[in-house]
This record gives sequence, structure tokens and C-alpha cells, in this order.
Amino acid sequence: MKEPKGITMKIAIISEHASPLAVAGGVDSGGQNIYVANVARQLQRSGHQVDVFTRRDRALLPSISNMEGIRVIHVPAGPPLQLPKEQLLPYMGEFADFLIGFFRCEKTSYHVIHANFFMSGLAGLKVKRALGVPLVTTFHALGRVRRLHQGTDDGFPDERFAIEDELVRRSDAIIAECPQDEADLVDLYHADSERIDIVPCGFDADEFHPMNRDAARDALGWPRDRFIVLQLGRIVQRKGIDNVIRGVGALKMQHGIDARLYIVGGNSDVPNEIATPEIARLRGIATHEQIANETTFVGRRGRRRLRMFYSAANVFVTTPWYEPFGITPVEAMACGTPVIGADVGGIRYSVKHGETGWLVPPRDPAALAMKLAVLQRDPELARRMGEAGLARAQAEFTWSGVAESLTDIYRRVADMNTLFASNESGEALRSAAGGAAG
Repeated sequence: MKEPKGITMKIAIISEHASPLAVAGGVDSGGQNIYVANVARQLQRSGHQVDVFTRRDRALLPSISNMEGIRVIHVPAGPPLQLPKEQLLPYMGEFADFLIGFFRCEKTSYHVIHANFFMSGLAGLKVKRALGVPLVTTFHALGRVRRLHQGTDDGFPDERFAIEDELVRRSDAIIAECPQDEADLVDLYHADSERIDIVPCGFDADEFHPMNRDAARDALGWPRDRFIVLQLGRIVQRKGIDNVIRGVGALKMQHGIDARLYIVGGNSDVPNEIATPEIARLRGIATHEQIANETTFVGRRGRRRLRMFYSAANVFVTTPWYEPFGITPVEAMACGTPVIGADVGGIRYSVKHGETGWLVPPRDPAALAMKLAVLQRDPELARRMGEAGLARAQAEFTWSGVAESLTDIYRRVADMNTLFASNESGEALRSAAGGAAG
């Protein structure tokens, strides 16, 4: 029997390398951290008991932190140091063993595990086998897609592919973040589409909403009278920030339009090449494109301030090589700012081409420059696109809607698990009765 909607659940969210407590913007701190934090908050606000399990990456962290009523459990697996996620796979056995012990010590059982990323899924599978807790998996990025785009620069071992194959077969439900994600799961992993649910990422309306552009620029110390392009997110090569710089350079050289480019993100609040090595390469590209003086690296900023950056810009640009979903375009739309995004993955889903902004090829600065020029020359069109983006974000991409969809999936797999256990128990009783009668 299906549980009534009012009954609360106990939910374990696993996110081995992406803590909900981390500051977004670093090399391994971005969309997944934001996803886990916001999903956990929304589930907790709906009355569910939520525990998040993430790897202990600093020696001084407590065993358990409190995040607005959510327990964040710092799992001792590997050295208590910040390590690249590509180096964490050898510690996932230790991670899983801790989870099994922790689950067994809890007074009440978990209804469902939601694993985020393939290594969390690997740990979740071991818990499922040991304790029978159903498993929901969100991959956030797929190894075969990453290998297609990054080639020999992909630092994960080939072992990842077999782990993902097993997760696709054995997860009780798989969350795809956009139609492209679902297609990749079916085409590259032979996933059963009947077991895939599309649930996008979202934004918090209390956190992201429009503010006056001049007021935002004054608060940031930005000029009021310049056409401003914003790039915001992790500063890593696959995000295509070099393409954005070249696009702004082409805007100047080919269209005669001077723009200011602000790049927000990195591993430190004060941008520097030591903390964020990619900045050195990007500065060199800005110099080559003759826009070094027009390009500002802002550094990492807390999420409470990001609304000002989105609202201050004339346009938000993101042109990664590939993107499983991409939260930043949704956040920009929620602030009423038009978006030019790469025609890939989740951006193809969130940005409505010609309505909330434009989609362009991921490595085509001339195409980007052309669309930037249109927006600079037609402020009224930019305003209409910003308004359309705001309406789309509010209708399709709220965290509350995401959590509601996930809750329905959790209940479904928990109900199926209960039914399966009941059937197994009944079969065992019937077999025992038959043996006694014999």
C-alpha cells in the first residue's frame, strides 16, 4: 500500500566529494555541492529527516555538523585532507563500511539512499546489499561522456565505466537531470528508460531574484555605463572560459564593441594563479585578445552575494564543452538576466533559444560575439529575454519542485522495496509451512 503523502521519511544522501557545507566555486566544489545542500534543505523543510554523508577532508572537522536541522556526517575514509575527486576511488570501500556501521547503529531505519556521483553510488550499492535499503542514483556526470570530451586529460580510471554500468543495472531508480542525460544513459549505458526519471536542478527564490542593475553595479563598484558580460562558476578548462574571453575579444575586434568581462570563481577569494592555476592560462588569452584591461578576475564569492553579480550584468555567458545540467544559467535567469549558453547537455534544456537567450556552439567565439553584439545593440530585446528567463525559472526550476519530484521517487522505490520484502517473507513462510506439512 502506498504511504500517504503526510508520512515523513528518513533519507540518507551520499555525496562523497561534494559537501553541502563547502563554498562553491573551487575546482571540486560547484553544482553538486549546491544540489545536495538545496535538496537536503527542501526535504527537511517538508518534514523529512535528512542525513548527508560526505568524506571527512579536514582533520578538525567534527564527526557530525548541523546544517539547519540536517545532520552532515563527515565520513572517515582516507586521509583527512582535501584531495582531488579523481583520487578518492580507493577509499570508497572504507567509506561504505562506515555507512553500514552507522546505519546499523541508528534507532530508526532509513527509507531510501540517494547517491550523488558514481563513487557515492558504489558505496550506496554496498549498503543496499548489506541492509536492503533501496538506492536512487544521480550521476551528475557520466564517465563515458567525460572521456569523450576530455580524452587523456580525464583523471578517472577506466574502472569507473564498469561501476557506472552496475549502478545503472542495480539502482532502484536513476535520476537524469535533463533529456540529454537520459539519452546518454540509454545510448552509452543501455539503461532501461522506464527506470529513469528526469528531475532538473533548481534555484532558491529567496536567494536569487532580480534587483536593480544600477544598485547592483554601485554595490560592486562596477561602471554603470558599460556593456558587462558575466562568467561565473568553477574555473576549470572544460568550462570553456577561454571561449568566453575570445568571444569578448571578437566582439571588440569584429563588431567594434568594447565590453567589460567579469569572471567570478576560483579556489580563493583573492584571485591568483597559485590557488587557481587555470587563471594564468586565461590571463594569457585575455592579453592575446587585447582585452586584458577589460577582463577582471573577481575570485570566489559566497552565494549570498551572487545575486548582485547576476543582476549587475547585461548578459550571463557559459560555454562549457559539455554540461550534465548547469545550475548557473538557471540562477542567472532567476535574476532576470539573459543567458548565452553552449548548445550542450542541460544548458540546451534550461535555455530557450531565442526566448530566454541563445544557444551557441561551445568552441565558437565568433558565434558568441555575434549574439553579444545583438544584445548590446538591442537593450529592449535583452530586457524581454531576461523577463522570459525569469518566468521560465520560476515555473520549471525551483528547488521546492525538485524536492517534491524526488520525494515521489523515494516513496515509490521505498514502497516497492516494502512490497518485495513482504512477498519474500510470505514465500518463506509458505515454504516453511509446506515443509512442516510434508
